[in-house]
Amino acid sequence: MKRSIIHIISLIILSLQFACAPMMKQPMKTSEARLGSNSKAYEDMQLLPEPKEPVVVAVYKFRDQTGQYKPSDMGANWSTAVTQGATSILINALEESGWFIPIEREGLANLLNERKIIRSSRANYNSQDPGQDQNQLLPPLLFAGVILEGGIVSYESNVLTGGAGLRYFGAGANGQYREDRVSIYLRAISTSNGRILKTVHTTKTILSQKLDAGIFRYVSLKRLLEAEVGFTFNEPSGIAVQEAIDKAVHALIIEGLLADLWEVKDTEDLSTTAIKNYLEEKENNAQTDYLGFQSLPFRSGIKLGLSGGTMIYDGDYPRGTLSPAGEISLGFLQNSNFSFDLGIGAGRLSTRDLYSTVVQYSRLNVMYRILNHYKSSPYIQAGGGFLLNLGENPFGEQTETVLSNNGFVNAAIGYEFMVAQRTGIDFNAGYYWLFNDNIDMVRQGKYNDYFWTIKLGVNFYIGK
Repeated sequence: MKRSIIHIISLIILSLQFACAPMMKQPMKTSEARLGSNSKAYEDMQLLPEPKEPVVVAVYKFRDQTGQYKPSDMGANWSTAVTQGATSILINALEESGWFIPIEREGLANLLNERKIIRSSRANYNSQDPGQDQNQLLPPLLFAGVILEGGIVSYESNVLTGGAGLRYFGAGANGQYREDRVSIYLRAISTSNGRILKTVHTTKTILSQKLDAGIFRYVSLKRLLEAEVGFTFNEPSGIAVQEAIDKAVHALIIEGLLADLWEVKDTEDLSTTAIKNYLEEKENNAQTDYLGFQSLPFRSGIKLGLSGGTMIYDGDYPRGTLSPAGEISLGFLQNSNFSFDLGIGAGRLSTRDLYSTVVQYSRLNVMYRILNHYKSSPYIQAGGGFLLNLGENPFGEQTETVLSNNGFVNAAIGYEFMVAQRTGIDFNAGYYWLFNDNIDMVRQGKYNDYFWTIKLGVNFYIGK
């Protein structure tokens, strides 16, 4: 009975942990129609200054040029990956921006046909009533000074995929994610001479997530407990296209201001925060790769590192303990993936009851950072050095047998995250293998003494 209760409690905990959030939003009834959601790019566009005079623009067709169909694991799927109504989305963005006056061109044939009907009806009515003005004409159509062209130029599936899971004794959970990407190009063309005034390019990722948890095990001889819970989240591709188009209109407005294609109502508004944020984003974008990771010169010149952590002894005595350790390091050639790292450290090697000594070491390693020019990068390093056994009390009298020098080789893996362009947080774990079996003054067995280190520190980069 106790085991059954424990399994039921475990199931409830798993269900609450992985399903509470989506269950709080689980629809219990049909929802009413509501206004469409605004994107973050739309909100940024509303912060732009007012124009001196709105620009009349025409959009004939903003097409899906990808030719992509929805990815499917169940065979052929002839539904398109992105919306076919991008023209309507663009016209709405132009209108909401306040900087443009869009005119109807996608349904121009319908508009001209309707005007013909109006003229024909008026002509028939005027012929029956001679008192009416025979010269009454329809006003001319508004013409555009700028034509907007472009389209949805690419849709890439599975740009990034991944997941993680854990299962123990029949109970566990796992999660998966996938990122697709849609790209938009938008260009402004002068109707007077056909010159392309400005072209902008925006992209938007489309995220899909899946998370589930479950339990499957026998609670007794003939009783099987099985339960599952989970949810999926798929970002609508139409919303992604809308945000990419809103961002393209936002970028086109600012690029046009910088190129003097149009003007603001108040010249002092050119220093507005919205324009400054765009210029900063554009500068950062030049250092960002196609996966969205920044590739800036974070590490350069000489590295000065300070770290602290623990040493773990493993030798002829049993039950090694966690003991304090610290290190100062100096790195060279930080601009490249391969670099040299010189370190001087000290710490204590000890067991629970039998052995304790203070050691000081110096090492020279070759380091390889896998993603050196990115904000975060794992790395590996290997090298060698010398370790000095100072004894239990390094400030007291020592015998010659205690002050022994030992060579070693070492290797480490680590991860560095740059909190600023010249400051990084570093975490690493290292293994040190000694050339002899005399660090603990006991020679026993066929393996030499060795120890582990785990350190957390901060790195400062100086110079170019």
